[in-house]
Amino acid sequence: MFMPDATPIEILLVEDSEPDILLTEEAFAAAGVANRLHITRDGVEALAFLRRDDVYAGAPRPDVILLDINMPRMNGLEVLAELKRDPQLMTIPVIVLTTSEADEDILRSYQAHAASYVVKPIDFEHFYQAIQAFGRYMLSIVRLPPPT
Repeated sequence: MFMPDATPIEILLVEDSEPDILLTEEAFAAAGVANRLHITRDGVEALAFLRRDDVYAGAPRPDVILLDINMPRMNGLEVLAELKRDPQLMTIPVIVLTTSEADEDILRSYQAHAASYVVKPIDFEHFYQAIQAFGRYMLSIVRLPPPT
C-alpha cells in the first residue's frame, strides 16, 4: 500500500486496447496507487484532452502520461512529438507503456524526450509489480514540474 494521505496524482492513460485498459485499472487498484486515472483511446483524443478541447473543457492537467505506441488515427510517437513541441505540455513526463520491444521504437521514444520506455508485461502478476513500482516511484521519489 502507498501513502494513504498522499495527494492522488492525475494520470492520463492513452491506450486503445480495452483489455490493457482494464488490466491497468485493476493493477492500479490492487497496488493501492493514489491516482485519478483518465483514459483516452488514441492520440487525437489524447491531444483534445490535454488541450481541453470540446468535451474535455474541464479536464485536469495530468501529472504523468502513460502512452501506448500502436494506436489508430495518431500513434504514440506522433503524440509524443506533438507534446514536446507544445510549451504548455512539454514538461509533463511521458512514460511509453507498450508491447513493442523494437529497438527503433525505443530509440525514437527517447529521441522524442520520453521520460521512460516500459514494455508491458504479458501476465497480470508482472504487470501488477510494474504498476506497484511505478506508484512508489511517482509518489515517493519523483518531483513533478509545476504547470506552465
